[in-house]
Amino acid sequence: MHFYDLKFKVTPFDVLDIILVALLIYQLYNLIRGTLAANIFFGLAILWGLFYIVKALDMKLLTGILAQFANVGVLAAIIVFQQEVRRFLLLVGKNASLQRNKAWWQYFFGKRDAEKNNYARIKPIIDACKSMKQSRTGALIVLVKYYDEQFYQNGCEVIDGKISKRLLESIFQKNSPLHDGAVIISDNKIKCASAILPLTEKSDLPAQFGLRHRAGIGITESNDATAIIVSEETGEISYARAGRVKMHISFAELEKLLNKDF
Repeated sequence: MHFYDLKFKVTPFDVLDIILVALLIYQLYNLIRGTLAANIFFGLAILWGLFYIVKALDMKLLTGILAQFANVGVLAAIIVFQQEVRRFLLLVGKNASLQRNKAWWQYFFGKRDAEKNNYARIKPIIDACKSMKQSRTGALIVLVKYYDEQFYQNGCEVIDGKISKRLLESIFQKNSPLHDGAVIISDNKIKCASAILPLTEKSDLPAQFGLRHRAGIGITESNDATAIIVSEETGEISYARAGRVKMHISFAELEKLLNKDF
């Protein structure tokens, strides 16, 4: 059979299949980009490639050793990349539920009512950020859609109080016993304060980022959350979402971002 005798039949489903796989690879790349997981991924890829090379060369000793890694490759990848897998599943679930909830909200209440009610919820947060920016009070405020008590209440103080400008300011005062850590907000309430959060593993962050910024980015990597960080050194406000951070944002930008995400 000659090469020119081969016939390739491409269907619309083949094109769709390629597009979906490309989108999946792109999303996975975004999840591990700039993190230690990227280096681990390349390390595993090198081991897999080396395994097939030594197997083709009939190097039995090395083949036997590398085969142990290859046999448990899928299980090892799930264990190593469990945080990235969690983020990917959160991303898929969030996009599905967000569109559904947005459609129902607009159908029953209308877009204007939703924006008006949302502004009333976020106004105390914005006002508190304005005050803390002027006084250069360091703060980390995390807004979550789903509040996991076991995850957030580890080593924190439960508040479960109404959101207010003065309460947020008093929590983050330098002499307050609760200022060290994060405030978690969910269901229009301050759930807890002085929460200890996981730090990001990103290696390409600006040198001026301290533990507060790293914790704010880290919580958005592992959970469906948004973090507002007020720098203690400069008073500048940063906004973290899905592992990415926007620096030096204005209060108008902060309002738009919060309206968009909540």
